[in-house]
Amino acid sequence: MIVCLVILNILLVCKILIMRRSAKEIAEVIQDRLTTDTNTPITITSHDRRMRELAIQMNRQLNDLRKEYLQYHQGNTELKTAITNMSHDIRTPLTAIIGNLYMIRKTDDISEIKEYLSAIEERTESMKQLTEELFRYSVIVSEDVETVTEEVYVNQVLAESIGSFYPVLTEKGITPNINISDARVIRKINKSDLTRVFSNLLNNAVKYSDGDLEITLSEDGKITFANTAKELSSVQVEQLFDRFYTVEAAHHSTGLGLSIARTLVERMGGTITADYDNSRLTIKITL
Repeated sequence: MIVCLVILNILLVCKILIMRRSAKEIAEVIQDRLTTDTNTPITITSHDRRMRELAIQMNRQLNDLRKEYLQYHQGNTELKTAITNMSHDIRTPLTAIIGNLYMIRKTDDISEIKEYLSAIEERTESMKQLTEELFRYSVIVSEDVETVTEEVYVNQVLAESIGSFYPVLTEKGITPNINISDARVIRKINKSDLTRVFSNLLNNAVKYSDGDLEITLSEDGKITFANTAKELSSVQVEQLFDRFYTVEAAHHSTGLGLSIARTLVERMGGTITADYDNSRLTIKITL
């Protein structure tokens, strides 16, 4: 009996020593994992099931923490870039407006004054578009927004959106090739959100198209916007949906148009992707 108790005590002491060693190993490693950018997991020499489960759980928590840190770091970088871009985009028209006002005070020529006022109006409209886009984005990404859905006739919304953009497209020398299915595509979604998505995609085509645009809606709800865009690259296309990302060729843009489109499409339960092949940009939506 005494021998059994002695053996049991020895086993318990060994168990405690093993657990203390595992705890020490975890303590030594945890600080390093919290302060360095690494994916290396916590490892312990013990084969104790509970201690190994503890290490696994801590690795999961560290992984989640690292993802949150990377998201924060990326968001912080995006915000700094956005502030720089927006400061430039707002300062440029402001500088032009101030310059034109100065010139107006220096002349009595009515025709010159009209030209300066026209330039001021154009710059003011540019600033208005930038601020409105920022406001729309802040509203869309707000978690407090309540989305009202209804049975939406997608064919009609797409046709109306194209019609409203037709003057802008033709002004840019773009004659769209439209192929909308005769079958009624009905989805229970928010109509204004869908209209905004189509508007942003059409606006994107105006910016990047080399003169062509093909729009297709299939009977299974797949929508494509395709156009030649030789100035783009595959790397740029991969970033088109990122917040505040802009291509240098796109003037007066906050880089939020396609990011807004992605947010709205995903909110509707759909998907949106961009492909780039042989200088041709294709944006696909599935509802």
